[in-house]
Amino acid sequence: MDLLEDDDKLEEEMSSEIEEPAKTLAELPALDSELVEPLAESQLADDLDFSAIETGSVEDESADGRAWYVVHCYSGYENKVRHNLEQRIESMGMKDKIFDVVVPTEEEIEVKEGKRRTVERRVFPGYILVNMIMTEESWYVVRNTPGVTGFVGMGNTPTALRTEEVATIIKRMEAEAPRIKVTFKSGERVRIVDGPFNDFRGTVSEIDMERAKVRVMVNFFGRETPVELDFLQVEKA
Repeated sequence: MDLLEDDDKLEEEMSSEIEEPAKTLAELPALDSELVEPLAESQLADDLDFSAIETGSVEDESADGRAWYVVHCYSGYENKVRHNLEQRIESMGMKDKIFDVVVPTEEEIEVKEGKRRTVERRVFPGYILVNMIMTEESWYVVRNTPGVTGFVGMGNTPTALRTEEVATIIKRMEAEAPRIKVTFKSGERVRIVDGPFNDFRGTVSEIDMERAKVRVMVNFFGRETPVELDFLQVEKA
């Protein structure tokens, strides 16, 4: 199957309705507030809030003009779009203008049915990052890749990410400790899945995001007793 046939097939697979893409960097989705990390990495969640990103500037481009741009694509097809774009870069001889295509991901730990597992999660569903020199030709190659719905920027002008934001995203992707997925909120019923209170049920009274701890009110010998636990020791009842 040649590249054009692959393109047609991918477009057909992606023909279902999608959400309206962001038109500016400030409209990009913020990170899920329920995802928290160990204390050593806790500050990164705030740093990576894309709702606070400002417009990039010429200073954020390298000497040869290359910069990172945010591209909106069909959610759930980020890896397919990346693969397809990489094929187009190769076949259309654009390696001197388009250098890298990244789907930002991170590892997270989730607890399900009392079992822990580490999964890979896309940081910004529906978006990929492209490192490129913006020219009319390189814009055309990226914009017309099947599954791509447009660049994020001001009006019709793609806006580059600032250098510090790119660095923070890379730190997020390279973090040694996986994040923890929190599925419960204050006031909700939870089940303890580990430790001396295993299989007890209680109500969340306090969540400490910085220490990755949760305080649960457990009925113990007929009295409501507060028990402090790690996030991974409880799950939504």
